[in-house]
Amino acid sequence: MKRTVTHLADGRELLYFDESDASTRDVTDRRRLPTPPDASELRYDPLLDEWVAIATHRQGRTFLPPADQCPLCPSTADRLSEIPASSYDVVVFENRFPSFSHRVSPEVEHPGVGRCEVVCFTDEHGTAFAQLTPARVRTVMEAWADRTAELSTLPGVEQVYCFENRGEQIGVTLHHPHGQIYAFPFVTPKTRTMLAAARRNPRVFEEEIANAGDRVVGENEHWIAFVPFASRWPYEVRLFPRRRVPDIPALSDAERDAFGPLYLDVLRRLDGLFDQPMPYISAWHQAPVRLDRDVAYLHLQLFSIQRAPGKLKYLAGTESGMGAFINDVRPEEAARLLRGVSL
Repeated sequence: MKRTVTHLADGRELLYFDESDASTRDVTDRRRLPTPPDASELRYDPLLDEWVAIATHRQGRTFLPPADQCPLCPSTADRLSEIPASSYDVVVFENRFPSFSHRVSPEVEHPGVGRCEVVCFTDEHGTAFAQLTPARVRTVMEAWADRTAELSTLPGVEQVYCFENRGEQIGVTLHHPHGQIYAFPFVTPKTRTMLAAARRNPRVFEEEIANAGDRVVGENEHWIAFVPFASRWPYEVRLFPRRRVPDIPALSDAERDAFGPLYLDVLRRLDGLFDQPMPYISAWHQAPVRLDRDVAYLHLQLFSIQRAPGKLKYLAGTESGMGAFINDVRPEEAARLLRGVSL
């Protein structure tokens, strides 16, 4: 894999991850762009012991443009996009409308220091992650590992989160296959809760895997995919490496090779469940940069709000208001249905 670092017209960093060492990335960004916005403002909620980012500049971000105006497609002679090249394999660049940034205004008392990046999985607009090849997934994993390692060294960053949102039902504003990476200036609430459970019971992750039983959807030598016992979402799958590691950079070459085939199998089963593209959120849970790395266990959480054909799970008052989830689908039945999908 070849890694090339360049910059966009407004100074934002862009990285190409190419599967061929012969690739040349010398095309410059010819657009005239405004100066990137300053970092958001962090405000602390003492009642919930949580930080909230106030990022008003994100109100103007790109919203569901037509395919011929997609900012994630390669540039052409007639239209310039966020990617200056005419084709690419995998690209990562600083988000134009970031929630967190190193560009700090001196007027903000608690700036949202960090970084937000976009990961383009392919230059093909009308496809999806589930349609990638295992080799391309491996390239994406190299990009995730590279960015996790580098972003973890930035001043003020406490946690790196790689994720993908898919489908307008989830709230996606760009249809091009892409994900995002957030370098947070704090440890997120869900991660703090999970790590507290691991401190109480250092074997909690291993026990979750060992007890998967009839909720296993698929597995191979290095990974296992299963529906959680107390799944909150109608269709939810967790993918764990069989070896405890804190983050993606800690995965071996063999583990990185083995992830793609299993993950693609699970994604295709989701799409085949109702014979439609399944809306989902795919979330990597990695150890914080400095805290509790010895008790963390890297894993991927994949879940959908689609509960039946034509029916979505909207968060009810108990769930949005109190965080108390009620699932309409029995986890064992969800696993059985996913295993039964013909691929």
